[in-house]
Amino acid sequence: MNSIIANIRSIRERIASACARSGRDPREVRLLLATKTVTPENIKIALQTGQTLIGENKVQELKEKAASLMDIPHEKHFIGHLQTNKIRDVLKYDVACIESLDRLDLAEKLHQRLVFEQKTMNVLIQVNTSSEKSKFGISPENAVELTRQAAKLDRLRIRGLMTIGIFSAEAAKVRECFKLLKNIRQEIIRQNIPNVEMQELSMGMSGDLEIAIEEGATIIRVGTAIFGERIYPDSYYWNEQT
Repeated sequence: MNSIIANIRSIRERIASACARSGRDPREVRLLLATKTVTPENIKIALQTGQTLIGENKVQELKEKAASLMDIPHEKHFIGHLQTNKIRDVLKYDVACIESLDRLDLAEKLHQRLVFEQKTMNVLIQVNTSSEKSKFGISPENAVELTRQAAKLDRLRIRGLMTIGIFSAEAAKVRECFKLLKNIRQEIIRQNIPNVEMQELSMGMSGDLEIAIEEGATIIRVGTAIFGERIYPDSYYWNEQT
């Protein structure tokens, strides 16, 4: 319990320092607790410090934790790869935003289900800025067109972009991923596409949040630096089929 509280305090200090260096207001940057494999008990400890935003990668974990977290106010995002046959399940568990919209068929099927349920959904377009085959996301060169096509589906509320930067110790390579996402955002804003608001850049995690903030992140997704190391490889978290 104490370690989670101390870790959150440390992350908030890192956010404040990065914002100070880049001339930003720390209130512009939301901390998303990446709660994959984290128990409801530990999530509650984190939420009780005043945090309000969590993100899950797995539909199964949404199901398993929903009842336990029902009694504490929070906002929930889905940040993992979403298979079309899991759309109905995601919509059952009060997800406020799907950050991983990365293909038109997913957008269309999500729209159809939202029409059926008479709902709308905030979404972010996920872009594979590192061009790694191991990562999901639309290619950078196709991101504007996907945004344009998804914007025609009026049950989707496009609120920005998301990326998972390259896992590299070379800061310059990481920064290039975040710069690319920022540039795509600027191009979408320039094109003034109806039904699109580029409010959010969800990028940066435990190891690279400072770079992300310097490049304009509005949401950073932090798990390991708060809840500790996990036993699974990175691929587990981004592959909904496992």
